[in-house]
Amino acid sequence: MATPPNPFARADYLLAAHNPRQLPPDGGAEVAFAGRSNAGKSSALNALCQQNALARVSKTPGRTQQLVFFNLPPHDGRYLVDLPGYGYAKVPKDLQAHWQGFLDSYFGSRIALKGLVVVMDIRHPLKDYDRQIIAYAAERGLPVHAILTKADKLGRGAGLNVLQAVRRDLQGQYGDTVSVQTFSAESKVGVDELRKLVAEWLGL
Repeated sequence: MATPPNPFARADYLLAAHNPRQLPPDGGAEVAFAGRSNAGKSSALNALCQQNALARVSKTPGRTQQLVFFNLPPHDGRYLVDLPGYGYAKVPKDLQAHWQGFLDSYFGSRIALKGLVVVMDIRHPLKDYDRQIIAYAAERGLPVHAILTKADKLGRGAGLNVLQAVRRDLQGQYGDTVSVQTFSAESKVGVDELRKLVAEWLGL
């Protein structure tokens, strides 16, 4: 059976928004990607879209300091959104406060937002930032999908143990609104599963 074409293969950069006025019109459908600096978010987006440099893989974690929108053909208001990474971002407190306010309003009022993908390093899952961003989405009633990246760095048994522990933790708190999978941009484990879910959320 032929593999269906990847609906994200022709994604391209649209804009980077530093405040709500710069966001595209709120009429379509978008899926946001969040993750701490160094969790592998850029690599996950690139693997999803089968592109090497769509989301910049920075050697300096924390460079994403805006909401970055990627357009999906046929350019009818469907987007992937790369949210600011936290963790190693060495930024002034007032800038962090600005982002916090921006993210609050984005999660609180963005009608086009259909779901959130939270990217976590399988070796360091469920840090404060991860829990906070999942709570934002849960308050809105948005579905959340957590991907445990760099799964190739752990043996199969160890990876499965982490997956089950994270799933237990999140589903204990949020029930079926949160799903979890293992993922590796390197070995392509879980890429098809992620692609299928994001396409469903976007109605592709």
